[in-house]
Amino acid sequence: MDACHYCCLCGAELELKWLEERAREVCPRCGWVHYPQLKVSAAALVESHGKLLLVQRAEEPWKGCWYLPAGYVEADESPMAAAEREAFEETGLRVAVTNLFNIYYFDDDPRGNGILIVYRCEIIGGTLAGNAEVMMCGYFSPEDLPEPLTGAGHLHAVHDWLAHQNLN
Repeated sequence: MDACHYCCLCGAELELKWLEERAREVCPRCGWVHYPQLKVSAAALVESHGKLLLVQRAEEPWKGCWYLPAGYVEADESPMAAAEREAFEETGLRVAVTNLFNIYYFDDDPRGNGILIVYRCEIIGGTLAGNAEVMMCGYFSPEDLPEPLTGAGHLHAVHDWLAHQNLN
């Protein structure tokens, strides 16, 4: 792997070095080390009468696939706030986080590896309506889930939701 990044402290071209038992980009001038980080996404798991709220992506990656209302966490917001914001942006519903559902690691997103933090949420207002990012949105019973589901942790989250439904 050729060094293709530059030091964010001094601007020197980074060099690939073996450090901490793996290849890392290191600045030869000031010693700064580039540590790649996971992308952090947050999702809202919203249920109504035993049905799960899902949205259908209108954009790549996974255009046409179904997922929980979700998106990347901004640098100045908490994951809980991001889940609430994304739910509103993608569904028109105002939601409030009630508790943590689960956390999923993913390595299948072409935009980068990350974690998906899924929160159970309750509706506190709004009207169900998609936006330009989604083709459709709606509630689905366990036996009528649409396909295909996206990756990036969503498939695992929906399967865990299904397993929980089967326990009740």
